Amino acid sequence: MLPEERIRVLIFLASVAAVYVFAAGSLIRLAIARFGSGPRPIKAQKWFGAVVCGAALIGIGCLVYGYFVEPYRLTVRKVEIRTSKLRPDTASIRIAQISDLHSDSTPRLEEKLPQILAEQKPDIIVYTGDSINSPEGLPVFRNCLTKISKIAPTYVVKGNWDVWYWSKQDLFGDIDVKELNGTSEKVDIRGSEIWLAGMPVDKGGKVAELLEPLPKDKFSVFLYHYPDEIENVANYGVDLYCSGHTHGGQIALPLYGALVTFSKYGKRFEG
Repeated sequence: MLPEERIRVLIFLASVAAVYVFAAGSLIRLAIARFGSGPRPIKAQKWFGAVVCGAALIGIGCLVYGYFVEPYRLTVRKVEIRTSKLRPDTASIRIAQISDLHSDSTPRLEEKLPQILAEQKPDIIVYTGDSINSPEGLPVFRNCLTKISKIAPTYVVKGNWDVWYWSKQDLFGDIDVKELNGTSEKVDIRGSEIWLAGMPVDKGGKVAELLEPLPKDKFSVFLYHYPDEIENVANYGVDLYCSGHTHGGQIALPLYGALVTFSKYGKRFEG
């Protein structure tokens, strides 16, 4: 976590604690005034109590949304990239990216995701890691990925959770996907040649070794779980960098966005 992220989190936690302490105090004073013999609160105290209690309710609403709503929302975001590395008469190529499924024993979006992906009619699908939260989530993840792999050729890399915690789990075996393990792959899409290169997080120091041989006149895509190699990768003429990890903020606030991304770039690439 970056120093500025620590500061933001401490300010956030202190603010939350203060809101609930003041809200509790306001409710206690109101109860004493209503049912006891305490003095009636003045107008300013009533307004202050209403504000902090409102903020406390908003906080509870955010927690409810974060637990019961947000994990089940699925949004499709489309980004158009123009390049001179494909022939002018080349039809549009669709690359669908997914990341950070973090599957648990109970499915969330895993049952909806294959159908939503199929509706986008992708030419290839790329997955940028962090597959399960526990071994119990493995069947859910593998079932989802199996369905996804039947939609279009699918290429995968491992994220930090995959490498650090679940390296002994069979995440991709016997599924029709291509794992890029510090390797590259030439892909022909309706006569257009593009190159995919990718690596797991534990091979992040081998960017030059992987990307230097790629043909500079061909459209290239780099898959890596962290966004942290983006400036380094740009030096090798890569056209598209697909990453995950930041979650739009592992801790995020409405409007402001990410408090924490666990990326060396902080909020710069939070989404």
